Amino acid sequence: MQLYNSLAAEKQVFEPADPSRVTMYVCGPTVYNFAHIGNARPAVVFDLLYRLLRRRYGAEHVVYARNITDIDDKMMAAAKQRGIKTSDVAAEFEAAYLADMGALGVMAPNIDPHCTHHVPEMIAMAETLIAKGHAYEAEGHVLFSVPSFDDYGNLSRRSRDEQVAGARVEVAPFKRDPADFVLWKPSSDDQDGWESPWGRGRPGWHLECSAMAEKHLGDVIDIHGGGADLKFPHHENEIAQSRCAHGADAFARYWMHNGFVNVDAEKMSKSIGNVLLARDLLAEAPGEAIRWALLSAHYRQPLDWSDTLLSQSKRNLDRLYRTMDGLPEGGTAEPPAAVLAALEDDLNTPAAFAALFQFARTAKTADDRAAMRAAGDLLGVLQETPSDWLSGGAKVDPAEIERLIEERLEARKSKDFATADRIRDELAAKGVVLEDAAGGTTWRVG
Repeated sequence: MQLYNSLAAEKQVFEPADPSRVTMYVCGPTVYNFAHIGNARPAVVFDLLYRLLRRRYGAEHVVYARNITDIDDKMMAAAKQRGIKTSDVAAEFEAAYLADMGALGVMAPNIDPHCTHHVPEMIAMAETLIAKGHAYEAEGHVLFSVPSFDDYGNLSRRSRDEQVAGARVEVAPFKRDPADFVLWKPSSDDQDGWESPWGRGRPGWHLECSAMAEKHLGDVIDIHGGGADLKFPHHENEIAQSRCAHGADAFARYWMHNGFVNVDAEKMSKSIGNVLLARDLLAEAPGEAIRWALLSAHYRQPLDWSDTLLSQSKRNLDRLYRTMDGLPEGGTAEPPAAVLAALEDDLNTPAAFAALFQFARTAKTADDRAAMRAAGDLLGVLQETPSDWLSGGAKVDPAEIERLIEERLEARKSKDFATADRIRDELAAKGVVLEDAAGGTTWRVG
């Protein structure tokens, strides 16, 4: 299996340090609002990788941690505005995130560490970094000294000037260097905080992931994943903290980043008003269709989201479910070799989808149906029975739909166009769209 390692900037053969304990950490949500489609993409992409690793190494040998950031300034601001506790905001939106991602076929990770449960570990890591000369205290803050780590910038390949520019948001007079970043910051009386050697305060965002990864996965992990927007400064800072605290040559052996999601060729932005929430899309389309759309482009490339993409993804699944519906049940099989080969080539989902359609074109047996289902198990689709999927929101079952299509065909042959139109309209009212072509009439749930 090959994966693209962002740190090496090349595709590499994946070899875990210990095949009996393959470790993966992915930056999870900051739970202060509903998840948008950009938040959903890494959840789906790394769920796919998790499924693939479990198949290759055995479910009992893969340890996947995806954190929950449940303390954050945006969360505190939202809580203050609503007059409730920060923990209540976090609980509300964590539940919503898990429900929405579950509807997209995202499996639960082995571990979902919460930041607020790991503050002692964060304080201990900050103390270690101070003791080793990589961090310092200033006015109740603890800051990481970027110049103390020679390899800073290797992941993002940013120059010194770019690093400083990227850190401008946190420039303060007490910093020794403009690029230094916060490990711990003081909390006022009306803010959430914990007692520490530097006074009451709260951890910096970057420190949280390093401490939780160390706690649950060890000093050096196999795979660290997240969105491309996290490469700098978040992942760059994680590497600096963790390597300096542990004295290791690496923090993660493979770094993986998914590309951005654009909407109708424009970057998602609140100012533009094109932020699409996962739960709103789920009210319009099945979760499997949204998942297919999210996987339709290679994970490292930008994904241009549109209504056309979503409707095409639904139609692609309709075709596969119809193929399965026409095959006998009861077979057993592995996923088609070409599908598996595509996925093990750096999660090449476009090639995997093409291979699945190629396989479906010649499928005839119960084993073929089982092979399609096995491919679906890896991709996180084709999880429903064909009859359930194809009936969808319709009020009639597939057999009844087929009977009405035959009745309409007879009416058209008899030139009884009023009856033919009535049948079409009745089916349309129940969510069934008829598509007439030279080879006959097909149907789909619209």
